[in-house]
Amino acid sequence: MASLSYDLTLAGLSVGGAAALTGIGLIVTYRATGVLNFAHGAIAMVCAYVLRHLTAEWHWPLPLAAALTLLVVAPGIGLLLDRAVFRPLAVLGGDPAQTLVASIGVFVLLVGGAALVWGPGARADAPALGSADPWVPLGAAVALAAAVGAVTRWTRFGGALRAVVDNRGLAVLSGVDADRIAAAGWAFGSFTAGLTGVLLAPFVRLDPYGMPLLVMEVVAVAVAAGMRSLPVAVAVALGLGVAQSQLTRLHPSGRLEQLVQTAGANLFVIALLVAALALPGIGSRDALPRTATARVPTPPGAWIVTGVLFLLPLGFAGTDLTTSVQVPALAVILLSLVIVTGRGGQISLGQAAYAGLGALFTALLAAGRFPGLPALPHLAALAVAVLLVAPLGLLTGWPAISRHGLALALATFAVGVGVSRFVFTQPYATSGLSLDRPAGFGGDRAYYVLELVLLSGALLLVGALRRGRTGRALAAMRDHEAGAAAAGVPVRALKLTAFVTGAALAGLGGGMLAM
Repeated sequence: MASLSYDLTLAGLSVGGAAALTGIGLIVTYRATGVLNFAHGAIAMVCAYVLRHLTAEWHWPLPLAAALTLLVVAPGIGLLLDRAVFRPLAVLGGDPAQTLVASIGVFVLLVGGAALVWGPGARADAPALGSADPWVPLGAAVALAAAVGAVTRWTRFGGALRAVVDNRGLAVLSGVDADRIAAAGWAFGSFTAGLTGVLLAPFVRLDPYGMPLLVMEVVAVAVAAGMRSLPVAVAVALGLGVAQSQLTRLHPSGRLEQLVQTAGANLFVIALLVAALALPGIGSRDALPRTATARVPTPPGAWIVTGVLFLLPLGFAGTDLTTSVQVPALAVILLSLVIVTGRGGQISLGQAAYAGLGALFTALLAAGRFPGLPALPHLAALAVAVLLVAPLGLLTGWPAISRHGLALALATFAVGVGVSRFVFTQPYATSGLSLDRPAGFGGDRAYYVLELVLLSGALLLVGALRRGRTGRALAAMRDHEAGAAAAGVPVRALKLTAFVTGAALAGLGGGMLAM
C-alpha cells in the first residue's frame, strides 16, 4: 500500500510539474503584456509536433532537435505573435476584448494549421526528453519559478517589468521600453508552452485537438495564483496533480463510483470552476470598449444580399446542400453571442456549452430518455429543449453580476469546460443516442427551409432586443455600466436576461445542428 501511494505521488508530481510550467508561462505572459494567452496550449502542441517531426521524420539527434524546438521555434512563435498580432493591438488601445479574441483566433489558427500539416490523427511516437519519473518537469518548474523571481526582484529588467505591470503608460513616460518587456514576456511564455508540450507528448494523446485543450484546462493554476504569484501557482499545480493521482485509488460502490472517477479525472477542471467562480476576479477592467454610443447604419441592400445568399443553397444538390444545411443552425448559435456580447456587452466563452446542451436535451426528449418526460415529436422536443436550456444561462449570467472583463471571460470559460467534461464526455448522458429530423423534413431541402424559418424568428427576437426601452437600457449598460445603474437601469436583471436569452438561442441552434 505504501508503495502504491508512493508511485501515485510520483505520477501526480509529474502531472503537477507540467501544470506548473503552464501556470508559470501564463502568469509571466499576463504580467508582461496584460494578455491571458488562450493559445498557450496550441503553442505547446505545435512544439511537440515539431520535435516529433525532427526526430521521427527527419531523424535528427534528439538533443539537437530539442534545442532547436525549445530555444528557437518556441520563443520564435512568441516573438512572431507579439510583433504581428498583439503589438499592433496594443498600439490601437489593446482593450481586453480584442486581445482575448485575438488569442482565441491564434489558438484556432495553430490547431487548424497543425491538423493540415500533420493530419488530425493521434501520434504515438513522440520522443521523450527524459525518463518517466517526475523530476524533469518538477525540476524545470521550480527552476523557472526561482529564475523568474530572481530576475524580477534583483535585476534592472525586473524593475522595468514591475513598472510596466503597475502602470504601462507611466512606465513608458519614464523611459521604459514596454515593447521590449512585452516581447520578452511572449518569448518566455512560448518557451514554457513548448517545454510543457514536449514533456507531455510521450504520455498523452498527441493530436491537434486533445493536447491544446488539456493544457488550457490547467489555467486554474494561474487563476488560483491571482495571475501574479509563481510560488502559489507551483504549489497549487503540484497539490492538484498529487490529489488527482491519489483519487484513482478510490473505488466506491454504487452510484458514487462514476461520480468519483469523473471528479478524479477532472480535478483541474473542478479547480478551474472554483477558482473562476469563487475567488476574487482577475482583471476588473471592462472587457469591451465603449463604442456603442451610436447605431451603425446597415449598408443599403445588405439584407437583400444576405437573403439571396441564404436562398442560394436551395438550388444546390448532393454534398453541397448537405454542408449548407449546417449554416442556419450555426447562424442561430452566433446570434446568441450577438445578444450576450453585442447587446449586453458581456464576454461569454461558454455559449458552445449551451448549444451542446440543446442538442443533448433534444435527443433525450425525442428518445423518451429525459427524466420525468415522455417521448416527444422532434419539433416539440426542440421547443422543450430550448425552454430547459434557457434557465441554465444563469450558470454564466450569475457570475456576470459581480465580474467584468477577464474575470467574466474566465468564469464563462470554466462553465463551458465543466459542462463539456461532466456531461458531454460521460457515457451515462450520451451513450446510444441518435437524432433524426422531424417528420416531413427528412430531406435536406425541406429541412433547410425549416431552418430558415427558425433563423428568421431568431433574427426578429434579436432585432426586438435592439429597439424600445429594453434596447436603450442594454445600450446604456454596454456603454457605461456604472452610469446606467446610477440612472436607474436594472443592470443585474438585464445581465441575467441577456445570458438567459443567449442560452435559449444557443440551445435552439444546437438542437437544429444536431438534427
